[in-house]
Amino acid sequence: MSNENTALTLAKEEALNQVTSKINELRKNNDIAFPKNYSVANALNSAWLHLQEVKDRSGKLALDVCTKNSIIGSLYDMCLQGLSPAKKQCYFVAYGNQLQLMRSYMGTVAVTKRLKGVKDVKAYCIYEGDEFEQTYDLNTATLKISKFNPKFENIDITKIKGA
Repeated sequence: MSNENTALTLAKEEALNQVTSKINELRKNNDIAFPKNYSVANALNSAWLHLQEVKDRSGKLALDVCTKNSIIGSLYDMCLQGLSPAKKQCYFVAYGNQLQLMRSYMGTVAVTKRLKGVKDVKAYCIYEGDEFEQTYDLNTATLKISKFNPKFENIDITKIKGA
């Protein structure tokens, strides 16, 4: 095994051990709860596989340029949100020497669906030619869709007006 592979293996073990240790401590004290069917170990292993290919702007590997604390923090953040890179719910991005977790649209849907009372999350494109009307509710500070009549023949990605 080369020195590079040995260093990467040791870095992986140290980072994953720190995150796992902190999570186990929180679990022991009942200070954390994970979504049903969420495997911290699977998410961490998947994240590590993805991290080996993340590069910064100059093409350098994130694991080589990002600080150990930012890597650990990103992995910890992923676990706290109950996200998995294997399910495309999050991505890791190197900003200078800092690694950051970015939640994807799929991650936001997953997190939202876990909220009490939320049954599903749906999004639809509004194309030129579709009938669409909205009103603004001053009492709740929300937009409400009052009319939406999409037409199949209007589907054209160059003519999206909104979603």
